[in-house]
Amino acid sequence: MRSLPPPRITRARRWKRIKRALKNLATKGYISDYGVFHRKSLYSRHFYAITRVHKSPFLARMKKRRTDLQVFQTANSSLRLTLEFPMSDKNQIKIKFITSEEDDTLRVEETPLFVPISLKRFGLSEIVNHLLGNYKQDSDEEDHKPVPFNFLINGELLRTSIEDYLVRNGLSSEAFLTIEYTRAILPPSFQASFNNEDWISSIDSINKTSSAVLDSQLQINESKILSGSYDGVVRTYNMSGKVEKQYVGHSAPIKAVKWISPTRIVSCGNDRQVRLWKTAYEGVVDQNEENEDEDIEDGKTLAILEGHKAPVVDLSVSHKAKRILSAGYDNSIGFWSTNYKEMTKIEVPEYDSNVVSTSSKKRRKMALQDSTIRRRSPLSMMSGHTEPVEGVIFDAHDATVGYSVSQDHTIKTWDLVTSRCVDTRTTGFSLLSVLQLPQVNLIASGSSARHINLHDPRISNSAEVINAKLVGHTNFVVALSASPHNANMFASSSHDGTVKVWDVRADKSLYTITREDGTTKKKIFDVCWDNEIGIISGGEDKKIQINKGTDIAN
Repeated sequence: MRSLPPPRITRARRWKRIKRALKNLATKGYISDYGVFHRKSLYSRHFYAITRVHKSPFLARMKKRRTDLQVFQTANSSLRLTLEFPMSDKNQIKIKFITSEEDDTLRVEETPLFVPISLKRFGLSEIVNHLLGNYKQDSDEEDHKPVPFNFLINGELLRTSIEDYLVRNGLSSEAFLTIEYTRAILPPSFQASFNNEDWISSIDSINKTSSAVLDSQLQINESKILSGSYDGVVRTYNMSGKVEKQYVGHSAPIKAVKWISPTRIVSCGNDRQVRLWKTAYEGVVDQNEENEDEDIEDGKTLAILEGHKAPVVDLSVSHKAKRILSAGYDNSIGFWSTNYKEMTKIEVPEYDSNVVSTSSKKRRKMALQDSTIRRRSPLSMMSGHTEPVEGVIFDAHDATVGYSVSQDHTIKTWDLVTSRCVDTRTTGFSLLSVLQLPQVNLIASGSSARHINLHDPRISNSAEVINAKLVGHTNFVVALSASPHNANMFASSSHDGTVKVWDVRADKSLYTITREDGTTKKKIFDVCWDNEIGIISGGEDKKIQINKGTDIAN
C-alpha cells in the first residue's frame, strides 16, 4: 500500500510554529524578547528574538534543522534574529554603522554586526531603526516611528544591494564595511501651482531665513515668490498664488530675476538691460532707504544699469558684498553694485537707441518713459569668453571671486577685484547653467549634452577637469538650485520637461518631478529650492509649480 505524502506546511502554519518556538524559548529564559517587526506582504514576515547567550543551544538546533535563520550580533552580546531567508556564512558580511547626524536619538552603537549581503537600502534602514528602537509594538508615539535612511560606503551612496557593491568594487564578503547612514529625503510631492500670463523664464524666492533678509537686517513674516516671464513683466506672488505686484519696464522677454532685499529686486532681459526695482513688503520699513527714493512708487524702476550690448540672461547677487554679476550674450560679464549711487551716472539722450529698438509704437512709448529714469554704468565689464555667457555665480566663501559658464565650453574663475580671469576649465560641450556646492567644494554645470558636470575648483588645471558626470536628463540642462537642507543635494531643470533631484554621491538622480498632470512636453526654464516653500519650477506651461518632500532632513 502506497504511503501518503507528508502534509504540506502552509505559510500560516510555519509562522505559527515559529511564534510557538519563540514563546517556548522566552519561557525557558533563552531569549528576553521576541515578535514580528515588519510585514512586507501577505507572503513574507520578519521575526526577531533577542538573547544574551553567546552559544545558545537553540541556535545550534535551529541551524541543524536548516531553519531559515539570520543572526545580527550587537555590542552587548545580544543577538537579533530574523527568520525569513536561508543563510550561510558566505552570504553575510561584517559591517559597522556610523552617522554624522547631530541628533543623538539617531545614533546607534558603532560596533560590528553581521548582515546578509543581499540587503539594500530598505533592509539596512530597517536594521538601523530596530537598533534605535523605532519598531516598538503597541506604540503610536512619533518618537518610535521608523525613520527612512540613506547609506554611504566610502562616500558613495548605496543604490544597489551590498552584494552588487562588492562585485562592482572587487571586494569579497570577508571585507569589513563601515556604512554611514543619513536621514533620507522623501519624494517631493505636488503642493500647488500658480498661473502666469506667459512663459516663465526665471524664479526666485524669499523667506525669513533667506540671505536677502538676514543680510539686509530686515525682518519678514511671509514667504514670497518672484518670477520673470516672456511678456517682459516681473511679478511677485504670495503663498496663496495671488499676484501682489507687477513690475513693468522691460521691452523684451525677461531672462533672470533676483531678490536683493525685501525692498529691492533686480531683473535682466533680452532688451540688454539690468534693472533695479523698488518693492514693498507689508510691515517692513527700510531705514537705510535714500531720501530721494522715498518719492518713487513701489513697483517702479530705481535705475537702469547699462553696459551689455546683447541680451542679458543670468544674474547673481552677493547680499553681503552688495554686488551683482550679469551674464551677457555679448560674451561679457557685468559687475555692478546693488546701490546705484556707487556707479557712474550716464547721461540719457531723448531716444536711446542703444537700449531699445524704437521700431514699434510700444517700444517708442517705453523708451520715452525710460528717459526720465536714472542710468548707471557697471563697476567693470569682464571679457574672456569667445561665445555667449550663459551663467554666473559668486563664490559662496569669497565675494571677490566669481564663476561663469559659456557656450564656448569653458568654466572661468574671475578675480572681481582686478576683473581678470584667473582660471579656465574646458569641457566638451556648451555649458548652460552653473551652481556651487561650497560645503563639498564642487562646481556643478549643466550642459547642452544633457548631463551635469561636477568639478573641484581647487584642483590644478593640469589635472582631470571633470570629477564626475550626472546623467539622466534627455535635453538641455538650463538651471540648477542647491538644496537648503543637504550640502550634497541639488535640483536641476531641463528642456525635457522635468526637474530632477540629485545627490553628488550617487551617479543617478534620486527623484524626477514632472508637471501636475504628469506630462513632460513643456520645457522647464528655471528651478528654485526654498527651505520653507519647497522646489519651485516654471517654464512653457505658464505655471509656477511647487513640490515639497515631507520630513526633509538636514
